[in-house]
Amino acid sequence: MHILMVLTSHDRLGTTGKKTGFWLEEFAAPYYVFHDAGVKVTLASPRGGQPPLDPKSDSPDFQTEATERFKQDNAAQKLLANTLPLAQVRAADYDAVFYPGGHGPMWDLAHSSYSISLIESFLQQDKPIGFVCHAPAALVNVHDKDGQPVINNRAVTAFSNSEEAAVGLTDIVPFLLEDVLKARGGCYVKADDWTENCCVDGPLITGQNPQSSEATAEALLESLKLAA
Repeated sequence: MHILMVLTSHDRLGTTGKKTGFWLEEFAAPYYVFHDAGVKVTLASPRGGQPPLDPKSDSPDFQTEATERFKQDNAAQKLLANTLPLAQVRAADYDAVFYPGGHGPMWDLAHSSYSISLIESFLQQDKPIGFVCHAPAALVNVHDKDGQPVINNRAVTAFSNSEEAAVGLTDIVPFLLEDVLKARGGCYVKADDWTENCCVDGPLITGQNPQSSEATAEALLESLKLAA
């Protein structure tokens, strides 16, 4: 079994002068869910190489068992430092794809033609696709074979408007993910802020927030087992 994980290459938080990128826990927890299940994991990003880490996600308040494990794992760190450029990646080579969040995907993966084409290819091949927190931004411009938004009439979740307000970034992000998912026809499912919430609708698997990253990865694995 072979899973592709796609991370952001974007490191600027709008015009604030602050840094953003991927959220450490949302990468580390799913990575170890896959790794510990004996799954081969390949990492990719739009630009390739080392993806930018959101510095806030590396602060003491947001450390977990998975993040601490990653910091002691030289092999995983080397893997992360050498992500493949998305242009070199083909869905045919993998059984599923998983997108960790962080605010970065709002700027690059939402509009990346390589990412859009990749997700569409996974769906055409009936392979599971997973996204957590802000990573469902990568879905907003993805369409099905009939030209409809891929999330139209599907249960989907992502970082909520109220969670965005709680972190003070409502006026900084390029769009509010909850609003755009609804505008694309998604049946947005919201749980209480900062509580685990994972939605599975066919091959589409989404998690609301960092608290949902492990459950979303486990749901992707379960989907693969059912398909085997």
